[in-house]
Amino acid sequence: MKGNRLHSIFIVGMVFFSILVSAQKATINEDEQLMFQTHFFEALKQKAINNYSKAIENLERCYEIDSTNVAVFFEFSKNYLALKKYFEAEIFINKALAKEPNNNYLLSQKVAILRAQRNFIDAIEIQKKLMDANPKYSDGLVVLYLQNSDLEAAKKLISEIKERGLTTLKTKAYQKYLDTRAKVIIHKKLTEVDDYKTTDIDSLKKIYVEKKEFKILKEILLKEVTEEKFKQVYLDSKAALDLFPAQPYLYKINGLALNKLGKYNEAVDVLTIGIDFVIDDIKMEAEFYMQLIISYEGLNKEKELLKYKQKLQELRQRN
Repeated sequence: MKGNRLHSIFIVGMVFFSILVSAQKATINEDEQLMFQTHFFEALKQKAINNYSKAIENLERCYEIDSTNVAVFFEFSKNYLALKKYFEAEIFINKALAKEPNNNYLLSQKVAILRAQRNFIDAIEIQKKLMDANPKYSDGLVVLYLQNSDLEAAKKLISEIKERGLTTLKTKAYQKYLDTRAKVIIHKKLTEVDDYKTTDIDSLKKIYVEKKEFKILKEILLKEVTEEKFKQVYLDSKAALDLFPAQPYLYKINGLALNKLGKYNEAVDVLTIGIDFVIDDIKMEAEFYMQLIISYEGLNKEKELLKYKQKLQELRQRN
């Protein structure tokens, strides 16, 4: 696994190396170029093992040699974002964009920084530019509209995506959310969910049919999981997604049930859609990764399995 990881690092490194060759100042001599490359690749290596502060130290050495290099700015920004130092991350991505304003990788990084700060309005404007350059960024714009509670804009964009024949599984999920949201009946918030914790599942289901309250539904699903009634968990959570299609908990619990039932491909589909609805919830994000790890382990897909193990490790080390 370590060998595969290092191989990936150097593949990424070579991509950036091509940027460096064209972007380095002509005044840099051969020794400085070698030193620059050494520290740059070390920065990539340290970032890959989540040692972001050490990566930044190496990037600072690169910056001393060439203070105008776009790849260095980009890497500074990614490492500062990983450390949740948004001010620094934004400074460096802005430096990079000043040199290459139409670079999609740089623009995507700027969106990631703004989204992390819940600045959806500015993120939307940049995502529009990305979508104009490549339709693959359309789903990302739909998510930002939903996160910004601009449902009409999301609905309009989904219609445009469908007309262009670019619909994906995620697009369908967002459409379902918009179609069913209008049908959701708003009920008064229950004063205490604890009132129902001693109630049996059948009684809870009768109450849920009457009130359609998410907190009651969650209690039902928790009880079913505890009793290992995973087929029922799957059926109940799937039905509930029609009523609460933006609740990440339901996607996670549905994916869990599918994993328990050995339906790993279906679990991957559900989990990869649902994780887009997770915002500022580290625990929930980690639970999605854990279920995806189980799914890919069941499918014997080593590449994807390692990818989500790495994501889970990075998440735990950052928090």
